[in-house]
Amino acid sequence: MIKKILVIILVHVTIISYAQEGTSSPYSFYGIGIPKFKGTVENRSMGGLSIYTDSIHLNLQNPASYGELRLTTYSVGASYRRYKISNTNQSSSGENASLDYLAIGIPAGRFGFGFGVIPLTSVGYELNSIKDDGSELRFTGKGGLNKVFLATGFKVNKNLSVGLDLNYNFGNIENKTILRRPGVQFDTREINSSDLSSFSLSFGVTYKTMITEKLEIVASAVSTPSFELTTDSTRELATIVIDNSGREGVIERQDVAVEDKEIDLPAEFKFGTGIGQPKKWFVGAEYIYMDSGKFTNLVSNQDNVVYENASKFKAGGYYIPNYNSLTSYFSRVVYRAGFRYEETGLNINNGSINEFGISFGVGLPVGRLFSNTNIGFEYGQRGTTNFGLVKEEFFNISLSLSLNDKWFRKIKFN
Repeated sequence: MIKKILVIILVHVTIISYAQEGTSSPYSFYGIGIPKFKGTVENRSMGGLSIYTDSIHLNLQNPASYGELRLTTYSVGASYRRYKISNTNQSSSGENASLDYLAIGIPAGRFGFGFGVIPLTSVGYELNSIKDDGSELRFTGKGGLNKVFLATGFKVNKNLSVGLDLNYNFGNIENKTILRRPGVQFDTREINSSDLSSFSLSFGVTYKTMITEKLEIVASAVSTPSFELTTDSTRELATIVIDNSGREGVIERQDVAVEDKEIDLPAEFKFGTGIGQPKKWFVGAEYIYMDSGKFTNLVSNQDNVVYENASKFKAGGYYIPNYNSLTSYFSRVVYRAGFRYEETGLNINNGSINEFGISFGVGLPVGRLFSNTNIGFEYGQRGTTNFGLVKEEFFNISLSLSLNDKWFRKIKFN
């Protein structure tokens, strides 16, 4: 029964992910939106680190991790975000919430399999621009890109695991522009809508070895080749009137033919290493490189926007006082922390848009078979008030459930 329920939930989550925005950032105006974190709350609480894998948690960032699983694992995560956006003259704040992932991992001997759905990018913005002649441009956008994935991992030997992640990427992005001119009764509206789709894949490898009786060293690498994102675009021009409540009434509407195009999304490579005592503590670092210098905008090119190659640096770890304590609950709690710094590759007005975040969290044991609830906190900044740009400050609270079960049991007869 639980398997059927999870399949039904997965279908509903796919539909919800197609519609949710999950961000309120002016920088999502560019490209195909702000990239979403593609891992679990456990990873996010360690600065986004994807190196560490074990037998009871999903690692959505490295398909080789599925070869480590020993229990069927269900994982779902969501987050709540408070943000403040400011420039040199003013600031505003707000909040939003989003469902971040739903995934299932299934062990099968030396193999492991996983499937689920994850948002990849998110678009959500409202921008105004006043021209010298008093006319006003209003820009709004919503949507994003998601993926449904099927992954498999194989444990080659006690040290080495490899994996493959097959993805179908889908979504819709809508950008709306309204021109209001003083002394003119009607306004002009343009809506550009693009349905996005593509297939992609990732290769992953993880290597672990004990260097002393207690210390283990871990190294991992994941490669995601470049892939082409297909767009099916429409454009609508309309003459509208906006009433006092902000509702838009259409006076005249016209569809405009738009040429569909393919967007070459950048390749990504990440490598990390760390050291720790299994089931006790771990610290590690990771470097990610993205070949994003050739990326182009979805709808049109802006003269003041340039895309550069992007890179990320992450470091973090965890600590467990005593994972099998029978007398102290808090000794079995997992304590996590980390930080990250990212060069996003987006350059506006000759200013690079960078981002950093610091995070921490806890994994709280629940029930049997090592199931747990994970809570994560992150504070971060994106952008700058220099170059006529804006700075974003945000605080995220993330929550996930990682539930374990054993589907396949050997029956013994006396």
